[in-house]
Amino acid sequence: MAEAGEKSSEMEWCFSQVKGAIDDEVAEADLISAVEFNYTGELLATGDKGGRIVIFQQNPENKSQPQCHAEYNVYSTFQSHEPEFDYLKSLEIEEKINKIRWLPKKNAAHFLLSTNDKTIKLWKISERNKRPEGYNLRNGPYKDFTSIASLQVPVFKPMDLMVEASPRRVFANAHKYHINSISVNSDNETYLSADDLRINLWHLEITGQSFNIVDIKPANMEDLTEVITAAEFHPNQCHTLVYGSSKGIIRLCDMRAAALCDKHAKIFEEPEDRNSRSFFSEIISSISDVKFSHSGRYMMTRDYLSVKIWDINMGTRPIETFQVNEYLRSNLCSLYDNDCIFDKFECCWSGNDRVVMTGSYNNFFRMFDRGFRRDVTLEASRENCKPQSVLKPCKVSIGLEISIDSVDCNKKILHTAWHPLDNIIAVATTNNLFIFQDKLK
Repeated sequence: MAEAGEKSSEMEWCFSQVKGAIDDEVAEADLISAVEFNYTGELLATGDKGGRIVIFQQNPENKSQPQCHAEYNVYSTFQSHEPEFDYLKSLEIEEKINKIRWLPKKNAAHFLLSTNDKTIKLWKISERNKRPEGYNLRNGPYKDFTSIASLQVPVFKPMDLMVEASPRRVFANAHKYHINSISVNSDNETYLSADDLRINLWHLEITGQSFNIVDIKPANMEDLTEVITAAEFHPNQCHTLVYGSSKGIIRLCDMRAAALCDKHAKIFEEPEDRNSRSFFSEIISSISDVKFSHSGRYMMTRDYLSVKIWDINMGTRPIETFQVNEYLRSNLCSLYDNDCIFDKFECCWSGNDRVVMTGSYNNFFRMFDRGFRRDVTLEASRENCKPQSVLKPCKVSIGLEISIDSVDCNKKILHTAWHPLDNIIAVATTNNLFIFQDKLK
């Protein structure tokens, strides 16, 4: 098995699959809003704006065939959230799935957390391929026992495989504002949920109580200058978490120091260039995603124009900066008018932390190889859907002014995921999920 990211220096990827209907008119409810591999990469979950979760399973028959090992089939589909109405505030609560996070597998079943704006749910995904038969009271509980001549032992008989998704816990009524992040702790017993002003700590077995560990709400809301935009636990240290803000600041908190982590243990902030400051500076510096590397040594943040890599031991400046949408800088005014400047792009690490990936407009997604200092821009398009066809790199005019008309803001890749063990990536475009794998040499 190839180590994830091992061949990325050559930056050659080929098409494997595309999921979703081919329609010119896409329903709002079908837009993909979350993509996540589980810890082994065997399962891939997607959530959409209609509150549905679709889980794909890697084809076990093709794992030994390198040219087909990125094939995924539908494993389970279920309705995770329904639209609700807050009668006290007269507000509709959308069913849209904001985040999906898998829990490490402990038994035959799989568990995942899903959340919309207000409610988090713990789901159990289990298989059943046998059913009991041969009950003594099969004709009903009121059968005359004197008519039973002999007792029979019920036995399990084979049946068609059935995958069941059942809600095990519902964590509600703890967030006044919209939930933007959930993250499972490395102790596998707790997780955090974050909204605009607060971060709560939950125990997976307790639904009626959570602990507020970060609260940035000022006494007077008129004094509010920033909000929380993303948060995540450290992959190895259960007491460490980070959260990013709308000012482009990342704060690292240590729960050993205090129960309430309003005072951060470390801050990560890049010095501002006052000469280039404009009306849009704070908007484009807002952190849309933050991800620890698998090793826990580094941290990746995504803002509107770039991806930054930070060493958690150095908060003065990022050790690497990769320009993603720099060519859009001259069109920020137009992007502000059509609200695209507020798009929240996610990012992800390869399995060995050497390559980072994020999305852009025109259905482009970009990869940056940290070791070889190379980058590549690829397109997720149905025009390149031939099996094992190699993706051709796209040329982006970095540093040159371009017309906003050449940017299709309706075609954008906000959600991406990288298989934790193999060079397999999943990219979401509107209602389609593209799966690519590295080209075999």
